[in-house]
Amino acid sequence: MKLFLAAVTAVALAIGLCGCLMGPDYTRPAISTPATFRGQATVEPGSFADEAWWNVYSDPFLNTLIKEALKNNNDLKTAIARAREAEAYRAVARSAYLPTVGVESGVQRDHGVYKNNPDLDLPTNNQTSNLFLGGLSAAWEVDLWGRIRRSTEAANAEYLATEEGRRGLMLALVTEVAQTYLELVELDGRLAVARDSRDAFQATYTLFSKRYGAGIVSRLQVTRAQAALSSAEGTLNDIELQVAEKENQICVLIGRNPGPVQRAMPGKEMNPPPSVPAGIPSQLLERRPDIREAEQNLRSASARIGIAAANFFPRFGLTALLGRVSPELSSLSGGTADIWALASSFSGPVFTGGRLTNERRAAVDVFDQAKYQYSQSALRAFREVSDALLASQKLSAVEEEQKREVAALTDSVSIARRRYLGGLASYYEVLEAQQLLYPAEISLSETSRDRRLAIVQLYRALGGGWNFDNTRFTNGQ
Repeated sequence: MKLFLAAVTAVALAIGLCGCLMGPDYTRPAISTPATFRGQATVEPGSFADEAWWNVYSDPFLNTLIKEALKNNNDLKTAIARAREAEAYRAVARSAYLPTVGVESGVQRDHGVYKNNPDLDLPTNNQTSNLFLGGLSAAWEVDLWGRIRRSTEAANAEYLATEEGRRGLMLALVTEVAQTYLELVELDGRLAVARDSRDAFQATYTLFSKRYGAGIVSRLQVTRAQAALSSAEGTLNDIELQVAEKENQICVLIGRNPGPVQRAMPGKEMNPPPSVPAGIPSQLLERRPDIREAEQNLRSASARIGIAAANFFPRFGLTALLGRVSPELSSLSGGTADIWALASSFSGPVFTGGRLTNERRAAVDVFDQAKYQYSQSALRAFREVSDALLASQKLSAVEEEQKREVAALTDSVSIARRRYLGGLASYYEVLEAQQLLYPAEISLSETSRDRRLAIVQLYRALGGGWNFDNTRFTNGQ
């Protein structure tokens, strides 16, 4: 029996290997890549994306949150399960290369009564008979036109696309956690500014109230100071709400219930690395998960053109049966009543009403769509890198100017306050100086945040962490 099945398999494989492969063989479309990214002075051999995310900002709290997100985030777990599903379907597609072997068994009991009939010349018989059948059957489709090979190619590309989707989600998750954390730290700084503002307006209101009580100033000064104080209190409450919302957002990302998040203290510098080389633009096609995913989708679409083309041709199949038949169950294994059968089948389309033609046309259209999406993903990647590079450069310059603005306005508040106490200026000068200072401090805080976020976005745009896998973090590394 083993020799029989081995012979059938060998014949089937030999026939299949002699077959042709329908449809186009995949080739990567040509992408026009720039010599340098816009905003890049010279081409650097290395890339900022080669760095691990934990080297971008030396913040142990951020590192802990990112590791926790990679371990517990439910969207990432879903992507991992989706990749395992695609891997299983790839194995299903590959199984078509081999014959399917099954068990054939049956029991038959007959009772016949025959009477003498001159016309039929049948003997008189009245008896009951049993028939037992047991054996193995094998069936195999001969892949003459490459339909199975193209199906396997498509399933493999779809699996690799889900893997790239998982890697892309992992990169997006790291980026979102880092971005939300930096926004939270900036809100802490803004909260400190708002408290300072509230305290300053409180001191001004107290001063004006005392001077009004002494009959030195009018009630107008007191009411203006009170309005400024109320506005500062409202801003403080609004920022506290934003802080709580950011904490809740981080908790969801890392798989926790909403609650406080441990982080760096306000005022601590979280400067990005001094050097952020962008690397070679052509390397972006090999690095970005979304581009790699788009290419695997394109490869799958190419293979499905071959499947549609192979459906025009007939299918050949081989079937085999080997077993025993016996009137007694006890003789089924020890008897000599062997049976075997070997057959071939042939089936093919003759008239389908244009179904096969339109299926192939649709497969070509799907391939064209995937090709355009691949090209578009590359263009989008080049733009995102350039935007992040330019933002990093320009925001650094803006931040320096805003630091000088804040320093100047801080001096103006001190000067205005001294002039007012010395009777050289009105209360309007004090309030105006204060009302100019605190928005400038908020703007500086936002610009500093955006400059740090630009580095995070550059890391994502370059496909950062592409050679790292989240499994090493789920193992506690």
